Amino acid sequence: LRTPHLDFFQQQRPELSWLEIHSENYFQPNAAERKYLHTLREQYQISCHGIGLSLGSVERVSQVHLAQLKALIDAIDPMFVSDHLSWSENGGHYFNDLLPLPYTEEALNVFTRNVLEVQDYLQREILIENPSSYVKFQHSTISEWEFLVEVQQRTSCRLLLDLNNVHVSAFNHGFDC
Repeated sequence: LRTPHLDFFQQQRPELSWLEIHSENYFQPNAAERKYLHTLREQYQISCHGIGLSLGSVERVSQVHLAQLKALIDAIDPMFVSDHLSWSENGGHYFNDLLPLPYTEEALNVFTRNVLEVQDYLQREILIENPSSYVKFQHSTISEWEFLVEVQQRTSCRLLLDLNNVHVSAFNHGFDC
């Protein structure tokens, strides 16, 4: 659900089971979009899909970002909270992209540490979405799907399978989907 669609949903109230929002677009509690969201929440289940937790960053998850996400979750009680198998922050600098991870034991340890920290802070499980991959690291030692399975087993998170991302990765890396 993007901001340009809010008026349509407010006026038309289409019959849908649920709506997905990008969490970060609704962090400001007094913004008009957030007020619309509260109204829409009366009719629809909401799924919060984030792009900014940077779960693959070696640095810890931003506590400011995490607090904003928790405030949003507490306000609207979404059915799901998800983010990506990626990183987007380093050294206090945020990159406006979902950057890929090398699939190594070290990256797996960092990613699972961050997922566990987020789940502990939020007091709920999150979903991790598979990425669309444009590059492959030569030093990766496990496949993307093995990496995701291991993350799930270590953290009890859930997986959000984006079929388009599987297709893009299969095309870019030459495997069948």
